[in-house]
Amino acid sequence: MSSEIVNNISALEAFLRDEGICVTRDEPLAHHSSFRIGGPADLFVSAISADDLAGALQGAREYSVPFIVVGGCTNLLWGDRGYRGLVIHNGCTGQQMPATPRSDQGDQSTGILAVEAGVNLSALARQVSYLGWGGLAWALGIPGTVGGAIVNNAGAFGSSMADSVISVNWIDPEGKRGAWQSEALGFGYRTSRLKGSHEKVIISARLALRREDPTHLKMQMQEFAGRRRETQPQGASAGSVFKNPPEAFAGRLIEEAGLKGRRVGGACISEKHANFIVNEGNAMASDVCALIDLIREEVLGHFGIALELEIELAGEF
Repeated sequence: MSSEIVNNISALEAFLRDEGICVTRDEPLAHHSSFRIGGPADLFVSAISADDLAGALQGAREYSVPFIVVGGCTNLLWGDRGYRGLVIHNGCTGQQMPATPRSDQGDQSTGILAVEAGVNLSALARQVSYLGWGGLAWALGIPGTVGGAIVNNAGAFGSSMADSVISVNWIDPEGKRGAWQSEALGFGYRTSRLKGSHEKVIISARLALRREDPTHLKMQMQEFAGRRRETQPQGASAGSVFKNPPEAFAGRLIEEAGLKGRRVGGACISEKHANFIVNEGNAMASDVCALIDLIREEVLGHFGIALELEIELAGEF
């Protein structure tokens, strides 16, 4: 790392402290990853308010320090050498509960929920479902935050965030704030226009819900939870590693290529679901990457299909 970047990082650290934003040096990113893998971040901020988020973004821009904004880090693999720059954890967790009926439309059967981006999606799904609001029961058991789920258009059991998002409020590194309606987000299969870019960072969102019988929603959640237990492995992972290609399932292709149970170092392709790579306790990012490369090579060789990553890679490997 050049002396200029080192000086810029030190200057940014001082700026953040002067702004009253809690910042740490050499934060182990393995502590902020469902994979439990990752080296240190030069600087790490957990932004608990929109003002903290704005301050961190503007500071990184002013001092020309690379930055990345993350949520629950449940769909991400950090590099073994960590992240050179500033990692900003979006920890804004405000929410309006219960949802507000859309009485302006004369319709008490639908509602709007205003929620900040750092709210845990699975906990939110349980909470609103118990209150008789449908639309998020499918998300029970999906780790991560509302913001991350929107960026990645998370989904399960035939539903996704694109079905619920009305609008998002965002901020950019220059401090400008704005809002986008759902149609401006460019939702696609496990993606949106925000994925892979930090030109706009989600602060909060408005989600559409509908009135349903709480007993029915509870039974639905129990069914979904049971299906997850039956099909998905326990342990440290980032969920599905690859997107499903058209007209196929990545897990089935990996299994049919004979790769279930294959190991590199402390990482293993799950015996329960072949599209999961599990850290069995001492895995390195290099182990996971070796398995990713092996899977891609074998599936391409067997079926002529190039698998596309669903998880994101970040930092230095």
